[in-house]
Amino acid sequence: MDVYFYEVFEEEARLIKSLIGRRLEFGLTDRTIQESGHREPPARLISVRTQSVIPVEWQDRLSGVLSRTTGFDNLKAFRRAINLPVALGYLEEYATRAVAEQAILMMLALLRKLPRQMEQFRRFDRDGLTGAEARGRRLLVVGVGRIGGEIVKIGQGLGLQVRGVDIVRRHDFVEYVERDSGLAWADIVICAMNLTDENYHYFSYDLLKKCRPGVIFINVARGEHAPLADMLRLLKEEHLGGLGLDVFEDEPEVGTALRSGQVEESEGAVIVAELLGCPNVILTPHNAFNTEEALERKARFSVEEIFYFLEHGNFRNSV
Repeated sequence: MDVYFYEVFEEEARLIKSLIGRRLEFGLTDRTIQESGHREPPARLISVRTQSVIPVEWQDRLSGVLSRTTGFDNLKAFRRAINLPVALGYLEEYATRAVAEQAILMMLALLRKLPRQMEQFRRFDRDGLTGAEARGRRLLVVGVGRIGGEIVKIGQGLGLQVRGVDIVRRHDFVEYVERDSGLAWADIVICAMNLTDENYHYFSYDLLKKCRPGVIFINVARGEHAPLADMLRLLKEEHLGGLGLDVFEDEPEVGTALRSGQVEESEGAVIVAELLGCPNVILTPHNAFNTEEALERKARFSVEEIFYFLEHGNFRNSV
């Protein structure tokens, strides 16, 4: 077999099959590596997404691993753990607009109390459903790279007051501020940072307590930025007025526990289950990238990278 794909959802599978056709022998599954039960790799080249944990003992049976994502924290962890020269690759940017729109979608839904509106429709009950308009609200974007810059532009277009926090001030359309003053000012905080050793658990309980009570917090970057236990505590204390998460701390474990129905097996999944009971919370399954346009680019880039690897023995975007 030339290549085996893990974590392939239905729409992605259709695109991959149509793009590869009969040019390669390949297999695929919707499961992660750890859920698949595979004791050894089905091919010398495998492709994963963010939730697969690549076994260290596979290193001598792999030539390459392609992550069908622009983030590759799982590949970096694998690289640190191995001592053989396995080629590791990732994709160029394909979903900036999609992720930015998801962040704004969550913001608008939380401002208008959409989860509670949908629940109370069953009783046609409007009590407690008075929301807020976006225009004039204060939005702080933390991490103003490609995605963060797009979030700023959309927010400005909606009439929000928008400021940004970043150690690199690359955009001339962003009003940059220092972190603590921005947090004290904001009605909404959106995390769009890349993950580094320095910003692990960045949005801790203590940091978000610097925000005004009732702040809405949204994370579309990496789950490790926002500890789940801290998010739940801030909600219970009513310091957070709304929470939107598309990414989760310990996501491989949390995702596996939720899919298997064995929530009690994961501390993170237990917290997620409690968050799901909160009327001012929106949780999505790391799906911000998933638009027709972005998915077409993602599948095409993946297949192109695989053919490049099979010809050259390395990846164009290499870890």
